[in-house]
Amino acid sequence: MTTGPRVLDDGSLFIRARLTIPSDEVALRVTTSGGPGGQHANRSLTRVVASFDVEHSIVLSHADRELLLEKAGTVVRSSASRFRSQGQNRSAALEQLAQKIATALTRLPPRRPTKPTKGSKVRRVDEKKARGRVKQQRRTPVED
Repeated sequence: MTTGPRVLDDGSLFIRARLTIPSDEVALRVTTSGGPGGQHANRSLTRVVASFDVEHSIVLSHADRELLLEKAGTVVRSSASRFRSQGQNRSAALEQLAQKIATALTRLPPRRPTKPTKGSKVRRVDEKKARGRVKQQRRTPVED
């Protein structure tokens, strides 16, 4: 069983431990997929757009809501139209939505600035001097 974000059997989105978005907070809309495919693509409602309203969610903590608003905006959307089946596209759109939310909620550790070591500074200067010597030797000699 995978531990990452996934769609549960009841349609809710498991994002991580202690955060599962219920299916009633995810809005699904179906449209025609468009593009090539003839009559089937023009008449069948197979494209699925899943959206999650961050501002009006009751399951998000304040910190998670702020982070999602900053990284993903007020509404997180995902759409799928690669399959001919609406059910397969629904599953794909929900999985993409769960992945987007999980990615946006990932907190990266702060970068600690580092200084170059004394040895790396010496090596850098030595390489610059060696390169300068090579260029000096390539020049045409100056006659007095």
